[in-house]
Amino acid sequence: MCGRFTLHHSADEIAERFVAELLPDLEPRYNIAPTQPVTVVTQNGARHLAQYHWGLIPSWAKDPKIGSRMINARAETLAEKPAFRTALKRRRCLIPADGFYEWQEADNPAEGGRTPMFIHRKDNALFAFAGLWDEWHTPDGSPLRSCTIITGTPNPLIAPIHDRMPIILRPEDEGRWLDGSVADTQSLLSLLAPYPADELETYPVSRRVNTPTADDPALVQRA
Repeated sequence: MCGRFTLHHSADEIAERFVAELLPDLEPRYNIAPTQPVTVVTQNGARHLAQYHWGLIPSWAKDPKIGSRMINARAETLAEKPAFRTALKRRRCLIPADGFYEWQEADNPAEGGRTPMFIHRKDNALFAFAGLWDEWHTPDGSPLRSCTIITGTPNPLIAPIHDRMPIILRPEDEGRWLDGSVADTQSLLSLLAPYPADELETYPVSRRVNTPTADDPALVQRA
């Protein structure tokens, strides 16, 4: 799964990397957690940056609390699940990031606890998770847009840490993922492959990242 990630590049860098309109006032984030606002890229003609609620709330949901259970969507069942199959065809997005965390079990159970591991590109560059979004309306009719991060099988770097990893799209596939004219399910699912392990790096970080309110540069420093 993917339960925490980072986005500490500047607003200008994010807008330039994703060829999207500038979203001002973006603060560096080092511990983005579920139910918090996350930056997304959507495309309707031009590309747009916006902030959506992390945890997808389907338009038909009776209770928005369902979103806390849908921070991730499994690539293998996207085309089958009612919450995701329409979004796969019509409401795809990119979720910019520059790193994410997974928790590794201790080699010796007597040591207790799990070690948070930080994963990022070796060149520290921005990348994009494959995401889906939806729009739910509150009882008074106000719209709430929310999103989920797609996960899949891990690459060889992540497999010893976790049995799932977020889908990081290759830069050359991002445009196709956002292209609303593409609705062929198999073509879209073919983009959701494990990201090359040799382009990523992982190392242990402080357990302070376990606390959702902790959010500072020290969280991504090697422990």
